[in-house]
Amino acid sequence: MVLIRDATMADCPRLLEIYGYYVRHTAISFEYAVPSQEAFEKRMETTMRRYPYLVAEEDGAVLGYAYAGPFAARAAYDWDCEVTVYVDRSDRKRGVGRLLYHALEQALRHMGIVNLYACVAYPERDDEYLTGNSIDFHRHMGYEEQGRFPCCGYKFGRWYHMAWLGKRIGTCHACQRAVQPYRTQAAADKK
Repeated sequence: MVLIRDATMADCPRLLEIYGYYVRHTAISFEYAVPSQEAFEKRMETTMRRYPYLVAEEDGAVLGYAYAGPFAARAAYDWDCEVTVYVDRSDRKRGVGRLLYHALEQALRHMGIVNLYACVAYPERDDEYLTGNSIDFHRHMGYEEQGRFPCCGYKFGRWYHMAWLGKRIGTCHACQRAVQPYRTQAAADKK
């Protein structure tokens, strides 16, 4: 049974291992070099100050992770998040990404987030580095295309496109309540 839980810094090496594959072997990430563990830890710490960072675990093994972050820096965007999910390549097509996104959406809705956005790379035609699977996954999860940016990422000697997909998970009010920072279950249990 797959368990979804809050990530801890102890998960960092495994999460970096999962992400490293996508950097080295795919155009899913537009990074060219795998970040150092120290850099990856800083990314995690920054995210976990305000947003959920979740892992999927089965029999003690981490299968994937998902997290949210700010969509843009200006205060008026506080109710919007960019979401990201990575699943170990050997555990794809098992519903792990779906479980992670469902849990992430629930946590973000509880915080008061209204809109989710995903930045997704896609090829002109499927190739050995990138397919349209990520766009298909997001559409299946209820995301709708918001915009396309042709030829905006160059990796492995070819150009790739990028699409923004969005999903509304909250209600827009005339007097919107402030977004509450995410609290892990461990922090909530201490109160």
